[in-house]
Amino acid sequence: MAKFFDSIEPAHKAFIERQKMFFTGSAPLDAKGHVNVSPKGLDSFRVLSPNRVAYMDIIGSGNETSAHLIENGRITIVFCAFDGPPNILRLYGEGYAVLPGDPEWGELAALFRLRLSTRQIIVANIHKVQTSCGFGVPLYEYTGERDHADKWAEKKGVDGLEAYKKEKNRVSQDGLPTALF
Repeated sequence: MAKFFDSIEPAHKAFIERQKMFFTGSAPLDAKGHVNVSPKGLDSFRVLSPNRVAYMDIIGSGNETSAHLIENGRITIVFCAFDGPPNILRLYGEGYAVLPGDPEWGELAALFRLRLSTRQIIVANIHKVQTSCGFGVPLYEYTGERDHADKWAEKKGVDGLEAYKKEKNRVSQDGLPTALF
């Protein structure tokens, strides 16, 4: 049975910190727009307070979350227990992107091991937390992180990454501007 909370409680924070993977969900206001669900890993999530979280976002083939957050702010973050007792934890909130050079960047960036491919940090103010059973989530064994993003970024180099972001990350697939616009 699902339970709802107004903030991230200590047990929720401990659960989040044990997870190796999470998912983000966002969507444009246009009902015909694309809903975005994106898996994340790489020790990239931090609980900043009972109602505030952040994750380090790396360069990808799109930048949908950033565009959706500019348009409407809505974000859902989901953690699933892939080992141990079954559990699903959802964080509902409003978010925004923080870019290098923004006033919050230094404080937030210090919380992560930044990578060459780090694009932005997404911050979300959480207004609802939900837990549910997770009985349908399969068991998986964690064997490590992939190094593909780091190798890809090294091959591209700083100039190549900037060119890639300009080409692929400035506008969403629905034509919405991102924080990189």
